[in-house]
Amino acid sequence: MISIRPAIATDVKAMISLIKELALYEKAPEQVINTEDEMLKDGFGEYPLFNAFIAEKENKIIGTAICYLAYSTWKGRYIYLDDLIVTETERKTGAGTLLFEAVFNYAKSINSNQLRWHVLDWNEPAISFYKKYPCTFDEEWITCKIEKENL
Repeated sequence: MISIRPAIATDVKAMISLIKELALYEKAPEQVINTEDEMLKDGFGEYPLFNAFIAEKENKIIGTAICYLAYSTWKGRYIYLDDLIVTETERKTGAGTLLFEAVFNYAKSINSNQLRWHVLDWNEPAISFYKKYPCTFDEEWITCKIEKENL
């Protein structure tokens, strides 16, 4: 049976492992520069910057959802889902649905005006998963970023 719970500091090692697994799947393993120490400080320090949920099966971590509170001048407060990860061998077991619903319920509980996330345009399994929910796929906006070395 799969259970969902809030993440705790001792989960960070498994969370980083899942993040690296996702990066490999998304063909960008070299882009993961976050460390366990940074994630511990950022998520479980004095001023947590994110919330996370853990999916467990038989006392083994099989997935995580990492999200944070953000703000839109047009919409107000919203939750951004940064990662929803289920280890490859446990996909299609319901773990992803349970994790997404945990984030969805968290967004509702804090009176969020939106739940946002990104999905790669070639990731058909993820797109199909999200189509089960009352979401829209925005094709008008382009994501922009400046990497650390250019700041």
